[in-house]
Amino acid sequence: MTIEVLKSKLHRVSVTDANLNYIGSITIDEDLMDAAGIIEYEKVAVVNNNNGERFETYVIKGERGSGVICTNGAAARKVQPGDILIITAYASMTPEEAKTFKPKIVHPVNNRI
Repeated sequence: MTIEVLKSKLHRVSVTDANLNYIGSITIDEDLMDAAGIIEYEKVAVVNNNNGERFETYVIKGERGSGVICTNGAAARKVQPGDILIITAYASMTPEEAKTFKPKIVHPVNNRI
C-alpha cells in the first residue's frame, strides 16, 4: 500500500499574470521550481488564499529569476494578479517511507528565493 504525502510546497507566492487564452497549466519561475523540487509537467494543487478557489493543473517552466506565477487557460478564471497562492505537489510512498520523508517547503519573498 502507498499513501499520498506532501512532497513540495511554494508557500504564499503572488500571481503575476492570468492568461485565459492558453491551453492550460501554471507557469512558475524555474528558480522556484528548483527550490521546491517541482519538475516541468508535474501535477500540482493550487490554493488561492484570496478567494478560497482550489484547482489542480500541471507546471510549465517560467523564465528563471523572473518571479513569474501565471495561471493559464481555465485556471485564469480562478485568480487575479496579486492573489496569494499556495502551490503543492505530492508523492506516493509507503507509510514506512513517509515516516522519514521531509518535504521541500519554500517561503519565497516577492516570488524570489
